[in-house]
Amino acid sequence: MTDGARSVNGTRNAAREGGPGKGEKLADWADGRLGLYALAKANMRKVFPDHWSFMLGEICLYSFLILILTGIYLTLFFEPSGAEVVYGGSYAPLNGIVMTKAYESTLHISFDVRGGLLIRQIHHWAALVFVAGMLIHMMRVFFTGAFRKPREVNWVFGWTLLFLGIITGLTGYSLPDDLLSGTGIRFADGAILSIPIVGTYLSMFLFGGEFPGHDIISRLFPVHVLLLPGIMLGLVVAHLILVFYHKHTQYPGPGRDQKSVVGMPFLPVYMAKAGGFFFLTFGVLAMIGGIASINPVWAFGPYRPDLVTTGAQPDWYLGFSEGLIRVMPGWEINAWGHTLELGVLIPFSLFPLIMLAIGVYPFVEAWVTRDKREHHILDRPRNAPVRTGLGVAWLSLYGVLLIGGGNDIVATHLHLSINVITWFVRISVFVVPVLAFVVTKRICLGLQRRDRDKVLHGRETGTIKRLPDGEYVEVHEPLAQAQLHTLTQHEQNPPYEIGPREDAGGVRRPVTVSQRVRAQLARVMYGPESHIPKPTREEYQELTSGDHHH
Repeated sequence: MTDGARSVNGTRNAAREGGPGKGEKLADWADGRLGLYALAKANMRKVFPDHWSFMLGEICLYSFLILILTGIYLTLFFEPSGAEVVYGGSYAPLNGIVMTKAYESTLHISFDVRGGLLIRQIHHWAALVFVAGMLIHMMRVFFTGAFRKPREVNWVFGWTLLFLGIITGLTGYSLPDDLLSGTGIRFADGAILSIPIVGTYLSMFLFGGEFPGHDIISRLFPVHVLLLPGIMLGLVVAHLILVFYHKHTQYPGPGRDQKSVVGMPFLPVYMAKAGGFFFLTFGVLAMIGGIASINPVWAFGPYRPDLVTTGAQPDWYLGFSEGLIRVMPGWEINAWGHTLELGVLIPFSLFPLIMLAIGVYPFVEAWVTRDKREHHILDRPRNAPVRTGLGVAWLSLYGVLLIGGGNDIVATHLHLSINVITWFVRISVFVVPVLAFVVTKRICLGLQRRDRDKVLHGRETGTIKRLPDGEYVEVHEPLAQAQLHTLTQHEQNPPYEIGPREDAGGVRRPVTVSQRVRAQLARVMYGPESHIPKPTREEYQELTSGDHHH
């Protein structure tokens, strides 16, 4: 050892003998007041399972963070004002045109602010990915039954985030005040006016007078950049806290049960993967924002109430409500000098009702099953065919109404009659979800039968064997214990039944309407026609005791 090394080591030893360093003192000070060490020790090594579908929630989170970052940048240059000015900026085709300051500042961001157009497009693409990620993530939770106790509250948080995300997208989509977004605001105003009695007053209040007014942009701006993002940020934090507290759900497999989790520790493995995935998400959105144009407001021009752009379409997540209104017959009721516009009011009411049905489903299922246990193991969608069928039926309804919301685009691109498309959607709204439910349920039952056969007869090897009597059979290989567990771990509890209407003494028991409804739903959702019985231990041992795999 050299003298220099001895000197360095001597200094270090002297520092240790002289007491803790500044960093250690700071850590001790913080821990004495905040209890950080005990908190970190208890949670930083928490185990999280690993599966590709769990990344859907991370995409939502990272898209939301990117929305906040890019939104802050855009806020620095956007002017939320409905005051009119004459444009004289860099985009020559619009010079001399009267427009609002909101639209002028949007053009300024797009053409004059360094990186402004890129940030605008990243922001818009991130909004689309955010809502899409939430929808797909919720469908994953729905199909696998991850909403069951103790996660019902977290399901409500996620459902609220989806609903607020759609509304936030509508408000942000409307801020540039171009011809396309102005058409969307006019659409929303028509829906508000259809509300009986108070619709006119609500419209006057929101717009500051007769449409289009001069106050709507300045009022949407704080709602879009402060109110809704603040509520959503609080819900995201609460959602993540509950995920951390309840522990993450996991797919069935060996070593996994309601009390143990198989996966990787939160720190450092999960944190490293999450950090890398954030930058991957940011990079993909930046690449899309740089090469794929979206919402070119300069091509539409400023909004004018007497004009509408050809092919005006909202973002995809609003196509559901647009399709409802476009395909609804123009029914109206005129009585006592008032008009009730059913052609707008009914679709306008159906959209939140359908969303509400999604939000309350976990509580309906819990009421039907009366299952009070905690569930940390996910269902395989095939083992819950009725629930899976309902989810696919809802998605098919969404797809049909999305076609209705773009019936003019479909008509022009496919050279079809818009009336034919409208009637197709009107009929499909009632037919397609039913067909989707029936087909999905049959597919799930077929997959259950295949699982049963695999458990009893094993895996096909492709090897052909000739028996002594001349018959040719394919050799089957028994499944591994891990795969057998995965295919047979799910429960098949008998559904709720009312039971005998009379007791042993011949006295008729009172049966409430609630009990009848619950029994009927339980029979439909969990009755004999909704599942294929799992192979019993006796059946498996009987078939595997001899040479039954050949």
